[in-house]
Amino acid sequence: MKKEIIITTLIMLAALVSCNPSRQDASSPERGVIGEDVINLTVKEITDKFASVQAPDLLNAGVQQVAMQWRESDGTSEEFKTFCMENFAPTPEEKEKLFIKLSVALESVYGGFNKMSVDLKKPLHLDGDPLAGIDYILGAYDPSSHFTDDMYNNKMAYITILNFPFYTLDQKEELGANWSRLEWAYARMGDIFIPRPPAEVQQLVADAEMKAESYISEYNIMMGHLVTAEGKKLFPADMKLLSHWNLRDELKSNYAPGPDNFEKQKMIYKVMLHIIEQTIPSQVINNPEYDWDPWSNTLYKAGEKVEATPEGAKRYEILLGQFKARQEVDKYSPLFPTALKRAYEGGMQIREEEIEKMFIEFISSPKVKKVASIISERLGRKLEPFDIWYDGFKSRSSLPEDKLTAQTNSLYPTAEAYDKDIPNMLVKLGFTKDKAEKLGEAIVVEAARGSGHAWGAMSRDDVARLRTRLTKKGMDYKGFNIAVHEMGHNVEQTISMRDVDYYILNGVPNTAFTEANAFVFQKRDLSLLGYNLNDPEKEKMSDLDIFWGAYEIMGVALVDMNVWRWMYNYPDETPEKLKMAVVNIAQNIWNQYYAPVLGETNSPLLAIYSHMLNSPLYLANYPLGHIIEYQLEKYYAGKNLAEEIQRIYSIGNITPSQWMKQAVGEGISTAAMLQE
Repeated sequence: MKKEIIITTLIMLAALVSCNPSRQDASSPERGVIGEDVINLTVKEITDKFASVQAPDLLNAGVQQVAMQWRESDGTSEEFKTFCMENFAPTPEEKEKLFIKLSVALESVYGGFNKMSVDLKKPLHLDGDPLAGIDYILGAYDPSSHFTDDMYNNKMAYITILNFPFYTLDQKEELGANWSRLEWAYARMGDIFIPRPPAEVQQLVADAEMKAESYISEYNIMMGHLVTAEGKKLFPADMKLLSHWNLRDELKSNYAPGPDNFEKQKMIYKVMLHIIEQTIPSQVINNPEYDWDPWSNTLYKAGEKVEATPEGAKRYEILLGQFKARQEVDKYSPLFPTALKRAYEGGMQIREEEIEKMFIEFISSPKVKKVASIISERLGRKLEPFDIWYDGFKSRSSLPEDKLTAQTNSLYPTAEAYDKDIPNMLVKLGFTKDKAEKLGEAIVVEAARGSGHAWGAMSRDDVARLRTRLTKKGMDYKGFNIAVHEMGHNVEQTISMRDVDYYILNGVPNTAFTEANAFVFQKRDLSLLGYNLNDPEKEKMSDLDIFWGAYEIMGVALVDMNVWRWMYNYPDETPEKLKMAVVNIAQNIWNQYYAPVLGETNSPLLAIYSHMLNSPLYLANYPLGHIIEYQLEKYYAGKNLAEEIQRIYSIGNITPSQWMKQAVGEGISTAAMLQE
């Protein structure tokens, strides 16, 4: 059965490669230089020479896949045959020895590239002096952009492909349940040198990503300068919030008791609509010189009304730039010929259609209206569109945020203070003192310029980095909550790098799995501050919170997915047309799945997420992360949390379904959430 699957796949791959000149200059494509007769002769001669060849199907796959990418400049047909004869590892012992050598080399190379990227991007990522032009240039540079070309030129790529052929997602799912850990590692080695774009195309992507990152990282709204129609200011004078993360988190924080909370939420919602529709005055972005009434979209300077200049379509110009860069990648990616394919089948290792079906099944459930009715009853009013971010199921929503912020300001006046306290926090979560200290040593905390993020290591001798945003007074409560989320990422990144048995299996199946651990940590933030609230309804509230969070982010992910489908259908449209399309897509999804629950029609709110710009097609990882989080939390109940986290995240990077079965004994499914 295995041989039939591999050969069938090879026929398909050969057809793809023959019509798509991967790794070749588009003006002078070289393809089909190795004929089928040479391939068959090569396989026969290797088999004749090495009587110990135990897997002729894998030999055939390796020779076929090398032939697919072999160029005239790589050598003649005779040189191809000689190369395969000389570089094939015929015995299990020789194959494992080659695997180990490659693994050591790759860890050194990947680790080095990662360290260089960290250093080059520090001015862009870390809080500090105003950015200069050179910072953007250095930050956009990708040290690894020539790696693939170099490995093909020195034929290390071909040696890897020959001995560790590529398996498709279907093959991994079909065969992986019976693979040993070493066989899984061999399969992952086969993923490294699938056809990829040349260095200049990779640099186009890096440039587009850096433009998006720079645009988003400086997109702050000066909340103290927002005014009502009566001229009233609702927010602290020095409050500056990044879109969309901090705007959303501020809106969520106002579900706790406080003055003008409902009015604050409505004002933030109005600001978000202006950002999506690009009617926001460009003068108010990251600029404290103006007061702005978002209701009338009126601008004031020094008390005098001044003319506002709408941002226009800058947001969608950035998004279109991301699409155009990835269109260039398409030409060199026969296995995953669109950004959608690369994101889902390649990156997430789940088919786009499966994700979409899972999400629609969830947000269409009649249980959504039941949860919405609970929220409405708790709020004592009809629901508003922004109630997709209802935060009242969390225990902390009953605690005044200013009290929590005073505590976090005192505990963590600097990033270094949070860094020093990581082992203590991990012990509170159940880790042994020794393991907590080792994890703490492997994580470095730094003050972020933007909203913050977790940056994992790519070698076992490096550290994971937790970037978090601080105010002048220190870490406020919202910043602490996000930092705990990022710490969850860092713990996963460290365990799945240092505790996995083979380097090549480091990591998790996709980012949803690291998001799941980050969510598990984040929901325990109050216990880390010493609030062990003994509420008998706490578990039920936690379930409702996860459910509602999944409902919200699934719609956002569907917008993201459908926007990319639109761009592929209309690749030559303008940023202005793209803006109209995004708003229309967001409104349609809203009207179908959210308006019946939240009341208002034609809201484009689901298009607010900054990830759409600076992390293309990443958003589906969040709701998938919620699904996985829910399954994990149910599994963790009654068990030692820290021990299970260490066991589960040392499974490493196998396929999502196989990972879940090994972790909790069942595949990924929304069934558990919908049946509760």
